[in-house]
Amino acid sequence: MKNILGSALIVVLFCSFGSASLKGVWEYCGGISNGTKTEKPTAYKLHRTYSGSSYEAFVIEPGEKNFKYEAGDYTLKADTCFETQTYSHLASQTIGVTVPYTYTIAHDTLKFKGILPNGTPIEEYWKKVK
Repeated sequence: MKNILGSALIVVLFCSFGSASLKGVWEYCGGISNGTKTEKPTAYKLHRTYSGSSYEAFVIEPGEKNFKYEAGDYTLKADTCFETQTYSHLASQTIGVTVPYTYTIAHDTLKFKGILPNGTPIEEYWKKVK
């Protein structure tokens, strides 16, 4: 009986990792880049819209059309988000490069933590708005 209950608990835990999703719209709230704190912008907003397997990132300024500056694909495995940039408005050396970030979601806040391909450690905070 104990073995059955233990096995059932393990199955439930593994299934709970598989149901994670970033679907929705998230707004950048600041972070840390290479040890330096970065504040949430005040003149504009940065939004990321996640679907089931892709994302688009926008700059939103009052009175202006939303501007897409980045897009890509992502997959979630346990506590890691693997992002692959497929579009960048600016020249980018990370197009097609998959970057792993550990992530957590607490209440309405998404936290990413990782190391960029150029070696820069980052930590970002995003609040769910939709």
